[in-house]
Amino acid sequence: MIKLIKAPKSGLHGEITVPGDKSISHRALMFAAIATGDTLIDNFLMSDDVMRTMTVFRELGVDVSQVGSQIKVIGKGLDSFTKPEHALNMGNSGTSTRLLMGLLSKQPFDIPFFGDESLSNRPLRRVAGPLSLMNAKVDLTGDNFLPGTIRANNRLQGITYEMPVASAQVKSAILLAGIQAEGETIIIEKVTSRDHTERMLRQFGGVITTNNGVITVQQQPQLRGQHVLVPSDISSAAFFMVAGLITPNSELTLKKVGVNPTRVGVIKLLERMGAKIKQEPILSDGEALADIVIKSQSLHGINIMADDIPSAVDELPILALAATQAIGDTVISGAAELRVKETDRIATVISELTKLGADIEEKQDGMIIHGGTPLRTMQDSALLDSHGDHRIGMMNAVAALITEGNVILTGEDAMSVSYPGFLADLTAVMREKL
Repeated sequence: MIKLIKAPKSGLHGEITVPGDKSISHRALMFAAIATGDTLIDNFLMSDDVMRTMTVFRELGVDVSQVGSQIKVIGKGLDSFTKPEHALNMGNSGTSTRLLMGLLSKQPFDIPFFGDESLSNRPLRRVAGPLSLMNAKVDLTGDNFLPGTIRANNRLQGITYEMPVASAQVKSAILLAGIQAEGETIIIEKVTSRDHTERMLRQFGGVITTNNGVITVQQQPQLRGQHVLVPSDISSAAFFMVAGLITPNSELTLKKVGVNPTRVGVIKLLERMGAKIKQEPILSDGEALADIVIKSQSLHGINIMADDIPSAVDELPILALAATQAIGDTVISGAAELRVKETDRIATVISELTKLGADIEEKQDGMIIHGGTPLRTMQDSALLDSHGDHRIGMMNAVAALITEGNVILTGEDAMSVSYPGFLADLTAVMREKL
């Protein structure tokens, strides 16, 4: 447990370089492993989830090492994997699990895999379903959950698949199978989800086309190792964006943040709430980068609809906190996806913020947040629980900054899933130390 005090009257000040992007770090490892030759990865996120992907590839016989500040992967192609000696442990990493279901769906041996209690309660049928149409064979517990087994398979067939719900992970699993399949694989997106897989496939020499929501890929020639720079994770930066906005007298600069157009939903939503956010672009050969400057300012409530969700789904917990301090109501709809994250994030956001007096109504697919409510503990102190969810844990810490009364955080270890140094960085921008 950690006891936090409210932010000093002088506010939050300083520059922060948040860790590398989690989504891109996963994908950099995956493409490096199936490419031929050496790949060097800079600003790699050394978090629990991404290290799980690294361990999986080592167990599949891939040479992955740390060389100074870089990660070095010696890839030998898709056909070079060796049968793991044990079932693959995915830990709490949904990204590892879903993407590897596609990537490993054409191997000449069975691959059993499992996860922790939280991951074992997260549905996987929406990944296994389209993969089965491609002739992949994935056995799941109750046809939907871990533990499971990716069955030996020597043939995949391309498909045309219309995404029923926007999901970058489901899309990526299909694409990673599609680059091994006979014929074309076509994915139709009604709402564009994050496109890191498409961008990284191109960076490693692959061919993929995108046109008005239609993505086409086919069996690839050999991919080649690359030098990959992982930008700072906008999902992690979002916690400091909101901290800077809602903590009086604050000014923060977030360095080299990835501002991929499919990931900046959090910035667009905060701007709709009235925030003035300065982006200073940085020249880059890969993903778009920018320094982001945040100053404290007032916000107003907005409607966040289904079309807004794909580009900001991971940031909805911290946006909910921002909404408690905005003038008027914020209505979040079309976000049922939150129910099947590391926790039921609709329930856990409401559970923790209402401990501080926030006025929030639960909906099946979102919530209604009645803003303008100063946060305060009901007694001398409040105990906020991460419920084992890294994003809930970080939301709790930011909420503590502006809460009247003492807040005690429990389950703070969960933050290591995506941002092991979050509390240290938060402490560093406070004039008074925690």
